[in-house]
Amino acid sequence: MRASGVRYLLGKGFENIWKNRMMAFASFCVLLISLLLVGLSVLVSMNISSMIGGMEDKNEVIIYLEDDTTDIEISDLYGALCRMDNVAEANFYSKEEAFEDMKASMTDAELLFDSLGEDNPLVDSYRVRVADIDRIDETIAAIETMDNIESISAPMDFVNVLIELRHILALIFAVIIAALVIISIVIIANTTKASVFARRAEIQIMKYVGATNSFIRIPFFVEGMVTGFFAGCGALAITWFGYDALVELLTGGTNVVSIFGISSIIQFEEVAIPVIVAYLAAGTFFGAIGTVFSTRKHLNV
Repeated sequence: MRASGVRYLLGKGFENIWKNRMMAFASFCVLLISLLLVGLSVLVSMNISSMIGGMEDKNEVIIYLEDDTTDIEISDLYGALCRMDNVAEANFYSKEEAFEDMKASMTDAELLFDSLGEDNPLVDSYRVRVADIDRIDETIAAIETMDNIESISAPMDFVNVLIELRHILALIFAVIIAALVIISIVIIANTTKASVFARRAEIQIMKYVGATNSFIRIPFFVEGMVTGFFAGCGALAITWFGYDALVELLTGGTNVVSIFGISSIIQFEEVAIPVIVAYLAAGTFFGAIGTVFSTRKHLNV
């Protein structure tokens, strides 16, 4: 096809948007809402996973060392902990620090501490943060085989609750997102069919006078692609401004929110590029493909 023919068909596609602006606007709204439903569901799912991850990071495995452990053995144990693939961080907590922290937190027990004098009943310890709490059992089992370990303390009940909660929510959101995708595709398909059906006579006349299938389809393809692109832009703008406003509201003041992992909420700038690409690509693709498939039935005359 010559360049002049391509320009004509492209121009015809843009012209059709204006000539059939009510149906084009209806397609735009359906695409916009469908993209918003799926996009926001994915963002909510990502943030819940991140928030649970933030709560997981607050869980520490405390390793209490034997009282006669030497400085060299303490250093060797640190190296062994750091070499474990599921240990994200290991911090030494000396018995002196622990004793001072205890006295600072129990200001009403001065007589008890005075009776102890210089005696320190506590032991040195390591505070370890694991990278993956799903593997916390095997990590603890590996630590228990090391030398100079007196005991290990881990909040296993809370960890098990978090693991189950993460698995359940992942399954729920996977089902919700899959259902929304299917519903959106069905709604978009029906809307584009209605848009094309309203111009079936125009398609059939063009077919009778000898127009090829490609000549008829290309303007519809351009029309759907442009409508879908602007629907993606609209969904992106609503998501961006709405998301930023919600994040500012949730993170704007209290100290309590950090307990529930709200401080781990994902900033939009962190996912801006994939979200932009996903919205624009999905809107353009479904808008264009929907109109092309909807014209197929009316080309068989």
